[in-house]
Amino acid sequence: MYLDKLHIVLAEDDQDDRLLFNNVFNHVKINHTLKICEDGIELMDHLRNSEEVPDIIFLDLTMPGKSGIECLKEIKKDPRLRDITIAIYSTTSVKATIEQAFILGANVFIKKPNEYDELKKVLTEVIYINWQYITEGFNKEHFMISY
Repeated sequence: MYLDKLHIVLAEDDQDDRLLFNNVFNHVKINHTLKICEDGIELMDHLRNSEEVPDIIFLDLTMPGKSGIECLKEIKKDPRLRDITIAIYSTTSVKATIEQAFILGANVFIKKPNEYDELKKVLTEVIYINWQYITEGFNKEHFMISY
């Protein structure tokens, strides 16, 4: 995932969360593009119709139209998309939901921080993880990031 420019997609229905995420990424020192989708339907349309496959998708779970879990299932079934790093980005901390995301193939589960500095720290950490190393030794102990 260490490219000249990191291609990021955020699927998030909450306008305040989208704004905060965008502001944080504008201050994270990494060359990137950011595409923001406001719901799961827009996300899947973008992924299917874009020639470029993103490097990482930050995926909210509770969105109208198509949930994050539904999107995750579709992404993992699609041979063109299945290797994209998926970071679940959600307010939920329900153990069964976290377990389901893990089983379905998400790479990491991020409990949304409320503070700007915490969000900057967690997003920086996620971006700089060596995903090849993480997925080869994939285990549930390192699946959830929470501050």
